[in-house]
Amino acid sequence: MYKNENYFPLNNIDNIHQFKALFDFATIGIIVTDKHGLIINFNKYAETQFGFSKDEIIGKVVDVLLPTSAHARHVQYREQYYKHPEPRIMGHGRDLFAQNKDGSTFPVEVSLSHYEIKEQTFVIAFVIDITVRKSHEAKAMEQTYELERVTAEIKSMNQELEQKVEDRTKMLREALTELEKSKEELNLAFENEKELSELKSRFSTMASHEFRTPLSTILSSAFLLERYNQPSADGKVEKHIHRIKGAVEGMKNMLEDFLSLGKLEEGLVKANMELIGTSSLNAILKELLEELDGLLKDGQRIEFTFLVNKAVWIDRHFLKNIVINLVSNSIKFTDESGVIKISSTIDNNDFILSVEDNGIGISEEDQQHSFERFFRAKNASNIEGTGLGLHIVSKYCELMQGSVKMKSTLDHGTTVSIYIPQLTAE
Repeated sequence: MYKNENYFPLNNIDNIHQFKALFDFATIGIIVTDKHGLIINFNKYAETQFGFSKDEIIGKVVDVLLPTSAHARHVQYREQYYKHPEPRIMGHGRDLFAQNKDGSTFPVEVSLSHYEIKEQTFVIAFVIDITVRKSHEAKAMEQTYELERVTAEIKSMNQELEQKVEDRTKMLREALTELEKSKEELNLAFENEKELSELKSRFSTMASHEFRTPLSTILSSAFLLERYNQPSADGKVEKHIHRIKGAVEGMKNMLEDFLSLGKLEEGLVKANMELIGTSSLNAILKELLEELDGLLKDGQRIEFTFLVNKAVWIDRHFLKNIVINLVSNSIKFTDESGVIKISSTIDNNDFILSVEDNGIGISEEDQQHSFERFFRAKNASNIEGTGLGLHIVSKYCELMQGSVKMKSTLDHGTTVSIYIPQLTAE
């Protein structure tokens, strides 16, 4: 092991002298207090800082070194520190000031530490006078403000110059803007008129066909009912009553679609979101599907799968209308003995409800228009409907910040799924 022949270990007395020299000749003020805040030691640099001699200050409360206005607060801080002493730098976010013997104040930085002797706690305060630094900071701040002022003036002059250039071409730009605006308004008006004309034409055609058929059914069935007065005609009477009820229900659904569309287009419908528990949601869907059983054709059946494992954030009214529209479509476009599958689940923070059928399907060409108002696929022209169901479903989904998707294969069936985000609920 290496041994320095010139090194001699210090004894305790030497160590004491060394630490005393360190305390006395340190270039920062050092103040030691006991648990009552009484000063028990005061180094030479602190004497220079505060103007008190060590003999004058020993035994006085440390608050005498603070501005009078800070005494009350400092007593609380001091008591709290003695309860939980730990090394700390004071003054973060605010300026600290000390008070000289003559009553003048000066800015300081203070660091606190502590030590224990015979179960008594003593606090050491290291005080640095930062008057010079503050003066430099103030000058730097003044220079910064002056630079900002000059920069703002230059910027203002540049803006004035740019404005003069801008003013010279303003009339020409405004004329060009007005001309372009007029052109866009004319094009928009023309497109709106064209779309309105097409919608009126399609609505007139649809209304003429869809309302005429159920009205004819109601009229002919009512006429035949008048002729069936014999007891043997009970079966025929029931048949025509069923036809009348079906026709009236169809017209009611069409009128409800028209009313819903009008309210949606005018922005009168707002989502009323609520958190629905799993058991309540399951009961709502089951009850709704039981009501729709009456619309099933002979041999058709509904299969319902419920895989939701937590409460769902949704509009109860919108959900019912969506299910009614989607299931009604599947019933209409699926042959007898067809199966309509409804499933609900939570996946990737989305509530997903899907309605799948094995009906006539929709061609790829028609799928891109399926959610447009009054649109009827080519292979559905002989099946009653308004062409509004899927459009209304998409609008309800938008109001709930959700989306709707379709997968379909011609002659093999269609699946429509709605996705309602659940991030808000969480």
